[in-house]
Amino acid sequence: MKFFLISDNIDTTTGLRLSGVKGVVVHEKNEILEAFKNALKDKNIGVILITELAAKKIPEELKNHKLSGKLPLIFVIPDRHGWRSDKDFITKYVEEAIGVRINE
Repeated sequence: MKFFLISDNIDTTTGLRLSGVKGVVVHEKNEILEAFKNALKDKNIGVILITELAAKKIPEELKNHKLSGKLPLIFVIPDRHGWRSDKDFITKYVEEAIGVRINE
C-alpha cells in the first residue's frame, strides 16, 4: 500500500516527495475534489495525506469517506506553516466524534 499526498503548496509536496510519497498540488475546490476521487479509485493507495487548507475545502467528502470505514485511510497534515486550527482542535475533534465533553 502506498501513501499519496494532496497538497495546496509545492513545499509540502517537495518535502514528502523526497521521502518517496507521490502527490499533487491543487488549489481550487474542484481540483482538490478531482484529486481526491482519483486517489480513492487507485487500489494501490492505502493512505491519503491531505494538507489542512486543502482539507477545509472538501470537509463533507472527507467526513463521508472516513465514516464509510473503507480504505484508503485519510490523514490531515499541516503544511510548512504549521497548524492553522485552534490549539485545542484535537480535543474538539474527539468531543465531536464521541459526543462527550472532555474537561481539563
